[in-house]
Amino acid sequence: MDPQDKPVRKVIPIAESPDKGPIEPPAGADAEMISLYEAHKKIYPRSVSGFFSNWRWGMVFLTQLVFYGVPWLEWGHRQAVLFDLGARRFYIFNLVLYPQDFIYLTGILVISALSLFLFTAVAGRLWCGYACPQTVYTEIFLWLEKKTEGDRSARMRRDAGPWNADKILRKVGKHFLWLAVALWTGFTFVGYFTPIRELGLEFVQMNLSAWETFWTLFYGFATYGNAGFMREQVCKHMCPYARFQSAMFDRDTLIVTYDEERGEPRGARSKKADPAALNLGACVDCSLCVQVCPTGIDIRKGLQYECIGCGACADVCDTVMDKMGYARGLVKYSTQNAVSQHWTRSQTLRHVLRPRVLIYTAILGTVVLAMVVSLATRTPFKVDVVRDRGALARIVSGGRIENVYRLQVMNATEATQRFHISVEGLPGLEVASENDVVVDSTQARWVAVRVQAPFDAATAGSHPIRFEIAAQDFKGHASEKSVFIIPR
Repeated sequence: MDPQDKPVRKVIPIAESPDKGPIEPPAGADAEMISLYEAHKKIYPRSVSGFFSNWRWGMVFLTQLVFYGVPWLEWGHRQAVLFDLGARRFYIFNLVLYPQDFIYLTGILVISALSLFLFTAVAGRLWCGYACPQTVYTEIFLWLEKKTEGDRSARMRRDAGPWNADKILRKVGKHFLWLAVALWTGFTFVGYFTPIRELGLEFVQMNLSAWETFWTLFYGFATYGNAGFMREQVCKHMCPYARFQSAMFDRDTLIVTYDEERGEPRGARSKKADPAALNLGACVDCSLCVQVCPTGIDIRKGLQYECIGCGACADVCDTVMDKMGYARGLVKYSTQNAVSQHWTRSQTLRHVLRPRVLIYTAILGTVVLAMVVSLATRTPFKVDVVRDRGALARIVSGGRIENVYRLQVMNATEATQRFHISVEGLPGLEVASENDVVVDSTQARWVAVRVQAPFDAATAGSHPIRFEIAAQDFKGHASEKSVFIIPR
């Protein structure tokens, strides 16, 4: 019998069903167990110091100084930044915005999106690595964890060891600090929508409303869960940015790169050994770049979607290169073209400023300029005109035709203002009611306005007219269209 004619036994994978357990293979087949779900392994990031680490902590301090500090700033006799949803007014320093100013929110969102596109095209996931709230609060929570449970090796030993009084005390202390930071974060978040001093007084008196309590707890526990437990899982599985970032990358995007040509073949050696004699590259295979990574990836495997571009691996690798007496930059911010073609730093930067980046910059600059000009020239009051449908066009004394309108005048300044109302569009058209209106600061007022025209001013039907509203205490003018009805 020819050996090639021997019967071949099938190897059939066994899958596991959550409901029915293992699915058995057919009789006579060899079984091979394949797990469909990878068990999550907790990541213990090692602390690191260096250029990028300092930048990251600088952004932590800057972002949290802004977030926690801004609600406590005062502007005149009010909170400097307050989004008063109940009154439908939004205070941003000297600006008072109404829901009708939604266009400015649209502009902010467009600027944010274009900024993200620009930064990603230039240097990858800068937002993720340095300013994203998930990154920022994870850094804070990791710092608290280190202070209560020790460094990476101590935390790993403690988690693997039995429960004892020391372990319980440290765990309780860590979670107490986590909860304190998380609830303070939720309290501050609500303080942007409810005056934070009033909110603090209500908290002390245990008099928070149901919605204030809900959002404080919701935002607080979201911070506690995301930064304390989920951490890199949010970046890897929940954040959509990680999935579509590659569409904004190209080979001239600055990313964290490993110089494979210089580093391979990797291997351990003594400090005094000659790498060339051992046929080794500069990488000593210490795995510190993996240990410091907040998402637990190995940058030596190339660009991966889990990489948030924090530069921790570059910092620790430079430290190792210094100890070994090798040149820095085995892991660094560079581009794929620069690494493969051995470009100098100036050559790399010249290629970073490519047409795509210049177009993004031009569009972003244009939108920002338009926003600034619009805010600088906006009229600090709003007017809405609604024709009173409850009062039809009628003939009044003197044979004149009268229409009634309702005008909403919104004062977006923080001082009481007087407005003069006039109308034009037909011969002899005039305001027959009081045409001077006083509106308190940051308030809105509805005014009934009677408009009259001569009987023979126009033919029967609907005719366009225009209300002109002029501020008398400052240079401001608004114009609103409506129609004047002449009955048959």
